[in-house]
Amino acid sequence: MPAKTTNIIKRIVDMVLTVLLLFLMAFQVTGNKLHEWLGIAMTVTLILHHILNRKWYKAVFKGKYSPYRIAMTAVNTLILAAIALTALSGMSMSGHAVPFMYGLINVMTARTLHLAMSYWSFILMGVHIGLHMKAMIAKLPKNGKIIFKVILTGVSGVGLWLFLKNGIINYITFRTHFAFLDYTTAKWLVILQNLAMLMFFVLAGYVLSEVTQLVNTYTDADSDRP
Repeated sequence: MPAKTTNIIKRIVDMVLTVLLLFLMAFQVTGNKLHEWLGIAMTVTLILHHILNRKWYKAVFKGKYSPYRIAMTAVNTLILAAIALTALSGMSMSGHAVPFMYGLINVMTARTLHLAMSYWSFILMGVHIGLHMKAMIAKLPKNGKIIFKVILTGVSGVGLWLFLKNGIINYITFRTHFAFLDYTTAKWLVILQNLAMLMFFVLAGYVLSEVTQLVNTYTDADSDRP
């Protein structure tokens, strides 16, 4: 398959993953049955994503590890672990998509694990997107980049406020077994709120990429000195 075609497919898969993620984190919008099937779709799409990016795995033990590469590898590894645990715990509570896996893990344990790991997956996927953001906006004109960063920062501020307001810290620290969802909020607004929260972690990933690449620049400069 030509490299250009492969890159187009990668971008489409990435967009599908982002949309699926936003809806998976909106249980009050989808309901239980659709949530389960979206989870299956997410798992299949992620497998495709990793197949398309298999060259990354082949290079894991090759070459020099810069600060940026260390950050990217760590985030990718953590995402794999979080998503695997999210899928396993979700399937252990399934009553529709894969009911034959129900009870594979104790249901109460699975519920707590699923809640925490789903939000960790959400956070890490946002950071992962942010680590790639510099390359994604590279072709924008200078003013376009400035406008993008201003919008991203503004939306991220709202996202951080929503993250704290909704008590998600309690979910990712295993302090609660149940998510407290607001079923009175309009469905479209729930999706936008999830997007705002995701953007905060995209910004965090973008800042991490800038810092690690800056460190790498200074490190290379020091190594070139006599």
